[in-house]
Amino acid sequence: MQGTTAIDFRLTRVASQPARLAAIRYLLADNGLGIDNDIVCFVEAWRDNRLVGCAGLAGNVIKCVAVERALRGENLSAALLAEVEHVALSQGHFHLFLCTRPANQARFSRSGFWPLAVSGEDAVLMENTPTGLARYCRSLRQLRRPGKQIGSIVMNANPFTLGHRHLVELAAAQCDWLHLFVVREDASFFPYQARLEMVQQGVSHLANVTIHEGSRYIISRATFPAYFLKESGKVHQAWSEIDALLFRDAIAPALGITRRFIGSEPFCDITRQYNQTLHHLLTGQIAVHEIPRIKATGSAISASQVRHLLKTGQFPRIREIVPPTTYAHLVAHYGAQAAVA
Repeated sequence: MQGTTAIDFRLTRVASQPARLAAIRYLLADNGLGIDNDIVCFVEAWRDNRLVGCAGLAGNVIKCVAVERALRGENLSAALLAEVEHVALSQGHFHLFLCTRPANQARFSRSGFWPLAVSGEDAVLMENTPTGLARYCRSLRQLRRPGKQIGSIVMNANPFTLGHRHLVELAAAQCDWLHLFVVREDASFFPYQARLEMVQQGVSHLANVTIHEGSRYIISRATFPAYFLKESGKVHQAWSEIDALLFRDAIAPALGITRRFIGSEPFCDITRQYNQTLHHLLTGQIAVHEIPRIKATGSAISASQVRHLLKTGQFPRIREIVPPTTYAHLVAHYGAQAAVA
């Protein structure tokens, strides 16, 4: 590395050192990047009392890698990645991901990251191992079931409603076996373990369903890196495409999945766009079945409606739109007033 002054690497913890974010934001903006709100810490590169590079960490996802323009070509980004990987390892994160523009793929490949899926010219998802996805698919193949019609559902279940149960029951009835994935990231109102348990209890009467704990290869919209995409529409489209491609090209073949079931989306534009992406990218290899939502009290059942009713303590109305198992969970954890409802 040229120059008479060595690079000094420093660690900034976002929660306890917010004043240090101003210089980071300026450097990122100069690189055409924003900053994601879930970043816990940054590795900073300083030279001559000037911030010349940064790399952020959010759990096991590396974000916001930027280098001052004058120092590009000095391999500083590789040094930053090595430093932030060391921080991740110290926090127990060995399997790391990053998402960047495809134009940067070669640079990150030289630092030990391998591409998983690409969304046009907007985004590429990468991980720090050439075998991570293959290992996951090998574990899935252990759970294959015989049959010609093998179905799948991916759900957040925040929380599990009668609408979710209707979708699962209908899909299970149309398939020899159904694989049900519960999105893992704790970015929802209900924590992951609670959502998983509500799903398990809500479908326990179905004999041909395997419930899969979510993996890092089923991408959560809430945690998809967005710092390098200015337009929200591009963020959602990139997330949708990468998630659909990983499912189509890796997860579905591992389990022999032939059908994907989704619920219609009358409320959320983002989820409706996601459904359209599934139709576009899966059709021809995996049949996509979009099932109309069932209604209660005149309107389509939604998990967001349950969350609103829960916040306002309307347990009698909640009872009308969730299975008894979900209702019991909500009563036990959120509502003493529900005992008299």
